[in-house]
Amino acid sequence: MSIEIKVPPLPESVSDATLITWHKKVGEEVARDDNLVDLETDKVVLEVPAPASGVLQEITVQDGTIVEAGDVLAILEEGASADLADGTPTAQAESKTPAPKEIEERKSAKTSPAVRRLLDEHDLEETMVIGTGKDGRITKADVLRFLKSDDSSNVTPGDPAPVIVDDGETVGLERNEQRVPMTRLRARIAERLIDAQQTAAMLTTFNEVDLTKVMSLRSRYRESFEKEHGVRLGFMSFFAKATAEALKRFPVVNASIEGTDIVYHNYFDIGVAVSTERGLMVPVIRDVDQMSFAEFERQLGDVAKKAQSGTIGMEELTGGTFTITNGGVFGSMMSTPILNQPQSAILGMHAIQKRPMVVDDEVVVRPMMYLALTYDHRIVDGKDSVQFLVAIKELLEDPGRLLLQI
Repeated sequence: MSIEIKVPPLPESVSDATLITWHKKVGEEVARDDNLVDLETDKVVLEVPAPASGVLQEITVQDGTIVEAGDVLAILEEGASADLADGTPTAQAESKTPAPKEIEERKSAKTSPAVRRLLDEHDLEETMVIGTGKDGRITKADVLRFLKSDDSSNVTPGDPAPVIVDDGETVGLERNEQRVPMTRLRARIAERLIDAQQTAAMLTTFNEVDLTKVMSLRSRYRESFEKEHGVRLGFMSFFAKATAEALKRFPVVNASIEGTDIVYHNYFDIGVAVSTERGLMVPVIRDVDQMSFAEFERQLGDVAKKAQSGTIGMEELTGGTFTITNGGVFGSMMSTPILNQPQSAILGMHAIQKRPMVVDDEVVVRPMMYLALTYDHRIVDGKDSVQFLVAIKELLEDPGRLLLQI
């Protein structure tokens, strides 16, 4: 029985998706729940599993196509096998020979005289070479990659290709470029950053924090903490708990603007920026103020893995009231983070560096970190922003306050 593989219902507020990768080929045998294809939305990558075991009979939508919920992506022949009992491939597993019309269409693609000459010299058809130029146009580099692939050499797009003259000798390297369209996530990130800059009255205030006691506490209890709770004790839990306590004291920093109203949130759902191969994502951890350090670390680890693997859901990326971003993991000493709208503030952490500090009139070496708070000056005054950052500094420099909530 033939089954239509369709685009599943998309997350709320998402109207379409881009098909980015087929994991199965026509004629390939698949098992139920195998991931057939990945669909990329503005926020997440959706996997489309096989509803039954069988053979992928037809693919109707190719990579890069924009699709909507309910669109047919492929046809699956349920219960079929890619091989007969004697090992002979079935018709579905055989390679599909391009139709004459398809070959003519591909051969009609524009090619330069130099490319045609190179094809003729090596007795190649245009249809044998995949074009990476504009509108699928075949470039000289494409032909050279094809030739090198026959010699078992792997050449990736964008690598400089040898320039071959009429006598076939290599005389130099060809300058080359690779044009890659933005992913939907990258385009969405760009759109949101521009919107934030054009909408909010952003201002950044800075402070520095001495992490001597946090590092001492973490070093003293790290092994027993991990043994007891099964998760590592990181710095982010200290910052998140300190942030939640500071947000209680300064509610406007946890607020957002809706039209001409200020919406004060009596809950503390903190987003933590996570770097992934697809771009920056901000998973949200709910009710941080009610969590233990272990609960926070466990949830942070879970959502970070989902974000990096592309399996995170939309509900885990929306609804945050405040954001923390840590550029320090990449070595950043100072930055001015951009608001994650509609939130009114974002905290930037940076690298920990030993610096000489004056303590009780003596110069001592302390592990210091610069903190940055970018806030929307439309609703957050300078006084509140500075005192909020000072509150975080005080809680971290004396972490006992976090436990006693003072």
